[in-house]
Amino acid sequence: MTEPSLSTCLWFDTQAEAAARFYCSLFEGARITEILQKPDDPGQALAVYFDLLGQRYLALNGGSHYALTPAVSLGVHVDTQAEVDRLWDALLEGGVESRCGWLTDRFGLSWQITPRVLPRLLQTDTSGRVMQAMMGMVKIDIAALEAAARG
Repeated sequence: MTEPSLSTCLWFDTQAEAAARFYCSLFEGARITEILQKPDDPGQALAVYFDLLGQRYLALNGGSHYALTPAVSLGVHVDTQAEVDRLWDALLEGGVESRCGWLTDRFGLSWQITPRVLPRLLQTDTSGRVMQAMMGMVKIDIAALEAAARG
């Protein structure tokens, strides 16, 4: 018996394949594993299965009935400011920035680009300076967070 598996379904109007290809271009080892074509339109994908950072996703061209919202976001945890900057810049192209490391990409998917050091800094900061610094940021700045932690 095969163990159950879990995947996240991302609903798009018509841009599932373009979104999946873009997301896979951002992460090493990411790949599209299967594309199911629409039976009535062989040139258009119905569903695209892809893997990002060990997680399985289904991008579905479901039409305009539903739209992605910031109520669901993908969190990417990185080690360096260079990684924050690279992902932020790529995902923001055609998208909209928010605050505290959140943005919505050009396909409508919300992302959180978070340095791995942030939770530790927040947990050990009894003064609240790190939280205050983070709340004033759009893209997270690791050096500024570390400076806030030092006082």
